[in-house]
Amino acid sequence: MQNVTDRTRNPFGMRPDCKSFVPGYGDANADFHVIGDRPGVHGGADAGVPFTGDPWSAAFLSALVEGGLIAGFDDAVPAADSMVENPTVDDEAADPIRTDRTFFSYLHMCVADGVPDEASYDDMERFFDAELRAIAAHVLLPVGARATDHVLRQYTSRAHKTAIDMDALHAEELLGSGWLVLPIKEPAEWTAGDGDRLAAALRELRSTDFRRESDLGRFIAGGDPYLVR
Repeated sequence: MQNVTDRTRNPFGMRPDCKSFVPGYGDANADFHVIGDRPGVHGGADAGVPFTGDPWSAAFLSALVEGGLIAGFDDAVPAADSMVENPTVDDEAADPIRTDRTFFSYLHMCVADGVPDEASYDDMERFFDAELRAIAAHVLLPVGARATDHVLRQYTSRAHKTAIDMDALHAEELLGSGWLVLPIKEPAEWTAGDGDRLAAALRELRSTDFRRESDLGRFIAGGDPYLVR
């Protein structure tokens, strides 16, 4: 099923109960879903766009360009005041990250004072899970230890046998249950070669049958395909 929308910012109209938040951004029919922690860790509070506005943002987004997940990005990302002061209006004036089949979102989209407690993460998880299941991307790319641990625990059967060692997991493919998972090391902690390693892994992944779909249409009436993974 395709999501019918031309909205890039907050395509599903998520409205958490907080004054300022950074909603999902990108292609609502994405093959790739990049998953971050929260604005206080992964940026975006000023522009309302995930993974923007931090010193490491350009290096991170450049690796995604090199890997073919996005077409480009603007170094100076315009602010989206609508996401901060007026949560009833969406700003579609600009697309600072030019996506094609890629979506970005956070486990905890609210901009919090300090570090949110576990109850707050638990409460915000419903918004993230709704976006993830609406998009149903083929590849999940959790960024950092918290997002990686959450994705492995909630969406795969690998959590019990996978140590959250981001140096080791960075840009490595992990088979989930219906999803392929490719963890990404915290961009603020990248050292020489981490960006190239990610870009190379993404290019390799995109050259394969990462969708891993089978057409079961031959078992049902009619001539339409019925793709499952």
